[in-house]
Amino acid sequence: MSDLVFGLLQLGLLVVLVAGAYLLLGPYMARVYTGPGHLGVERVVYRTLRIDPDADQRWGTYYASVLGFSGISVLFLYALLRLQGRLPLAEGTDGFDPKLAWNTAVSFVTNTNWQAYSGESLGYLAQMAGLAVQNFTSAAVGMCVAVALIRGLVRVHTDRLGNFWTDLVRTVVRILLPISVVVAVLLILTGVVQNFASPETITTIAGHSQTLPGGPVASQEVIKQLGTNGGGFYNANSAHPFENPNPVSNVIAVALMLVIPFGLARTYGIMIGKSANGHAVLAFMAVLWTAGLIAAWVAETAHGGAAAQAAGAAMEGKEVRFGIPGSVLFNNTSTGTSSGPVNAMAASFTGIGGGVLMLNMMLGEISPGGTGSGLYGVLVLAIMAVFLAGLMIGRTPEFLGKRIGRREISYVALYILAMPTVLLTGAAVASVDPAALGSRINDGAAGLSEILYAFSSASNNNGSAFAGLSADTYYYNTMLGVCMLVGRFILMGLVLALAGSLAGQGRRHMAGSLQTHTPLFVGLHVFTALIVAGLTFFPALALGPIASAVS
Repeated sequence: MSDLVFGLLQLGLLVVLVAGAYLLLGPYMARVYTGPGHLGVERVVYRTLRIDPDADQRWGTYYASVLGFSGISVLFLYALLRLQGRLPLAEGTDGFDPKLAWNTAVSFVTNTNWQAYSGESLGYLAQMAGLAVQNFTSAAVGMCVAVALIRGLVRVHTDRLGNFWTDLVRTVVRILLPISVVVAVLLILTGVVQNFASPETITTIAGHSQTLPGGPVASQEVIKQLGTNGGGFYNANSAHPFENPNPVSNVIAVALMLVIPFGLARTYGIMIGKSANGHAVLAFMAVLWTAGLIAAWVAETAHGGAAAQAAGAAMEGKEVRFGIPGSVLFNNTSTGTSSGPVNAMAASFTGIGGGVLMLNMMLGEISPGGTGSGLYGVLVLAIMAVFLAGLMIGRTPEFLGKRIGRREISYVALYILAMPTVLLTGAAVASVDPAALGSRINDGAAGLSEILYAFSSASNNNGSAFAGLSADTYYYNTMLGVCMLVGRFILMGLVLALAGSLAGQGRRHMAGSLQTHTPLFVGLHVFTALIVAGLTFFPALALGPIASAVS
């Protein structure tokens, strides 16, 4: 079977899985966030934490809850990582030093899962009670903020957006946990490791010794992908055969990254009472994801280098068991979502292929984006598209009957500017600071690509790495940690402020208002995303991956 046919079969299976999630999971999530009742286990959590699950919160209180919960999570994970050598199930590992513990704690709480360490340097307790727990809760926080924005669009003449604690508990208990339990069993059946065995040293055929690690991998792998987290149990991440043994597990992993972001598009349409608008968001996400997939696939198969021609494609750095189709499908998805796993080294992609992966993140990870963060990023850009259309035709811009005035567009503009500001500032400083330049393997355009990719990954809460950059230094642990915090919580604050402003309005429908569910609007929406990212990042891309491609 040719690579092309094999790739198309994988793509077809993936489309079926994601379409099923859109049709079934989307409505289910809408019921989760709109239903009045509480499950018994949820009531126990509320009583334990002394929370009134039926109390609505203003946007500022909702945001304070997000920050408070996330701040406590950072402190808990930091302490666990520092003390892991003294805790059970440490498997001979030591505690992290302060700078690495800070970076890792911030990384997992912000849903970035950037790993400046080898995955094997963590014990089983830290993996399960620390990283896996944050994989659930950080994903849930993003979904809560997205739902709060939807409520801001739906509600009128109120300053209430729902209850963060209720949204958080329902997301974990009713959505993330059930899916994770079922799919973890499927992953085990495909060959993903799940045990508590200590690392075993064996003698290879060549007479050398090699250590084979075990661990509770499948249970962490499933939420790593489902929550668009990305932190690998092993250093090789999803290129490791214990995490991702074959093409079947590979397709399952890709589907897991996509089901919630695409499913939330339907949830949005149902919650606002306009399914067509949900379909328009789905189309927007699908267009960008498909465009990235085609561009990267062509770049990796049509590369003209001598080695690539001999191998039939740019196979250096790719796993033979996945080939070009499986590698491109996985990495395009992981950078298009707020995820960071890789099953092939991004630095081994061609200049154009690597540039596509970088651009996926620079778009704001909206193709389709992460769990929650993708949807609210898409809606912010939709409001910007409506505003631009209003300027062109000389009408007051409206989105779903809500006026986009000075306050609303200010929040949108700040949201769009915040991530590029921290990304480009950090990359510019790292490009001239001797403390940062020493971490590169390559000079010139390739070296700049390494730096640019790292700050793109951190600022967009992605977590994937370009390889070639030694990031476990005081400089990068500190700077990338700051980028993760800004890229997560400043943007969330602006989204919630926008939601509060919209909720306080009434609803009006003026004749001639721009329809936001038509193919015309989808095209305008896509154009807005591309032009914003292009004007912002094209000079940096031209000096990095584009220069590498033409050199």
